Amino acid sequence: MSAVWKAARAAVRRRRLQTLVIWLVTLVSTGSIVVALGLVDAASAPFDRVFGEQRGPHVVAEFASGKVSDAQLTAAARKPGIEAVAGPFPQTTLDVPRDAADLGLGGEVTVTGRSGPGGPVDRVHLWAGRWPARPGEMVLNRQSDWTGADLGKTFRLPSGPTLTIVGFAFDLSDTTDVWVAPAQIAALHPNTTQMLYRFRDASSQSALRAGLARVTEGLPEGSLSGSQSYLTLKDRIGSSARAYAPYLTAFGVLGILVAVLIVASVVGGAVVSGFRHIGILKAIGFTPGQVLGVYLMMVSVPAVLGCALGTFVGNLLAKPFFRFVFTGPDSGVLHEELGIAPWVNTLALLGMPLVCVLAALAPSVRAQRLSAARAISAGSAPAAGRALGIQRRLAGLRLPRSVSLGAGLPFARPARSALTLAAVVLGVTTVTFATGLATTMTLFGDGGKDAYDVTVYASDQVRGRQVLPVHGDRELQSLLGSLPGAARVTARGDEDARLVGSTQRITFEGRRGPDLPLEDVLVRGRWMHRPGEVVVGSAFLRRNGVRIGDHLRVHKSGREEEVTVVGELMQSNDRVIVGTWPTFTALVPDGKAFAYHVKLRKGADMTAYARAARGLDKGLSTQLTSPSSGAETIIGSATALTLMLALVASLGVFNTAVLNTHDRRRDLGMLKSIGMTPRQVTVMTVTSMGVLGVIGSVLGVPLGIAAYEVVVPRMAAGIDITLPSYMTDVWHPPKLAGVALAGLVITVVGTLVPARRAARLTVAEVLRNE
Repeated sequence: MSAVWKAARAAVRRRRLQTLVIWLVTLVSTGSIVVALGLVDAASAPFDRVFGEQRGPHVVAEFASGKVSDAQLTAAARKPGIEAVAGPFPQTTLDVPRDAADLGLGGEVTVTGRSGPGGPVDRVHLWAGRWPARPGEMVLNRQSDWTGADLGKTFRLPSGPTLTIVGFAFDLSDTTDVWVAPAQIAALHPNTTQMLYRFRDASSQSALRAGLARVTEGLPEGSLSGSQSYLTLKDRIGSSARAYAPYLTAFGVLGILVAVLIVASVVGGAVVSGFRHIGILKAIGFTPGQVLGVYLMMVSVPAVLGCALGTFVGNLLAKPFFRFVFTGPDSGVLHEELGIAPWVNTLALLGMPLVCVLAALAPSVRAQRLSAARAISAGSAPAAGRALGIQRRLAGLRLPRSVSLGAGLPFARPARSALTLAAVVLGVTTVTFATGLATTMTLFGDGGKDAYDVTVYASDQVRGRQVLPVHGDRELQSLLGSLPGAARVTARGDEDARLVGSTQRITFEGRRGPDLPLEDVLVRGRWMHRPGEVVVGSAFLRRNGVRIGDHLRVHKSGREEEVTVVGELMQSNDRVIVGTWPTFTALVPDGKAFAYHVKLRKGADMTAYARAARGLDKGLSTQLTSPSSGAETIIGSATALTLMLALVASLGVFNTAVLNTHDRRRDLGMLKSIGMTPRQVTVMTVTSMGVLGVIGSVLGVPLGIAAYEVVVPRMAAGIDITLPSYMTDVWHPPKLAGVALAGLVITVVGTLVPARRAARLTVAEVLRNE
């Protein structure tokens, strides 16, 4: 075994180029597949783990307390199919004005009376302070970004009582905003009762609906005022991960395929170019099994090192990337759970080296089977192949002799050329796919951004204190429209509300002004024009089972309005409903705008306008329009991965060109002896790989388009949005012509250095090596 290790170690040191190629390709492939698989796992595993630990409710149901008694609800919960139940918990909804809000409590605030955080269902994570034990105390449902210094702060409810914060807790199921003691909730006159159910069959929405139907069967009609399933919450939390996972998985799979092809090419080339070395090993007593071991170990050493470093880099990049993906109030304590799962690291550390060894097995077996005499004679004989006959046919086309000679060289080693061609095809596929993805994501990030240039907010922070404007709502809109450079101003206001028949809180957004669309992109239907008409995002339609033309009822502070869905927006937020200003004020009579979106005239300076707007009122703040951070992240990461895989493909070409010039060194000496110039040698060598580049582009561009057609729709489906056709119709002749050059660029870049080295090779040097 020591002899095998010494011979393999010497081979690794002697073949530095091949070692570098294997190491780099396994590093890139392993890193990308670790992040991709980790993201796929993180899309559901952390939620399932935390949800299981908290014994989260499969369904949160609210019942009208005036129509059904607690005793009836308790009796109904004993029906078959229910695994566990918690409640009844008395509950009320309070409307807190935004200008009077504190501690993040504003708009619709749900208060629930509960005696403790534990129980058979929904074991709330109390991470600071204690649970309220008497009137005047409350626990806020908040993530861990609050500090212990906030304990003891007070909040005055609109109904009169003042409550003191005695703890902070987090409920992944988002069942309420505030918990108080049962004695306190009685003083707030609760009008609903909350029940939390866990069903034995919770595998699908239909199963949950059937379970809830069994529970409510026999209860007074109209007693169920709303419900929400955990699958909707899970879908919302994991949507971003599902958007990123397809393209990362695509790059990971492409990386693995490139790794297999290049490793096979490198080892196959090492076997062919090392025939004499194989013969010498066998002549000095190495058995066929030991020769096989030498070549497999020669691959395994850089592969294991590349996989280990790739796994480390993947874990290093995953943590901040996952935190970016899992943002928003629903993610909560999932941030503490995010990371690469052990099974992903194990698969990468064991699987990738195994893939490389399997790729090297066929050429290594060839080395094993060679006899010593045959190997030594093959190593000293000139390389034979089909190149000569093809070069003769090409010479009949009256091409320059260096071109015809170079075009026939790939056929001298057809197996090696085929592996290199496959690597180039995958490189072109990657470039094509990434180009289409970047184009779509750029259009997605800029979607509707030309609708306005500056956003002015009706509040500002001065020394940590909120400052409100002194001017009125409509007066501000008029003043902003009168500033130099302003073309039009659209006011936007929103208020928390609820969908009748659901526990889901929504944001009802009203718009006032000539430019209702703002940054939104309409994908189906039409814009709202009349009172009672609304548009909603794709995610809202899909997650709530709503279609265009459906009627919804929205509840806010004792008022209800019926609205009709007339259009679908390209929006992943499933909690926003957008309507006209009359619809907004019908629901919220005293509603005011909190933001003003300003479209400037052509050539106007956005920074100068923002400065002038802030000068109107000390209570105004501004923000300039910027591209989507999510789109920039995808474009940046895709570009980096594409460059790395293209570089790896170029290194594969580089390795093949080096092996070809090594195999043909006697031919090169003969050509130089009869007058071939260094320039002609360079052209011949570059042409030999350029042919593979052209073929690679012909094959790789359609494959890249096919990969785009598979991955991009899945990315959009991951966040439940519909992309308009102009964002996916990206394959135009100029772009196709550009990506078609990718194969030629990859091969020329990979061939240029060995071509110049071959050009500088002298006849004397060739004869001395022989």
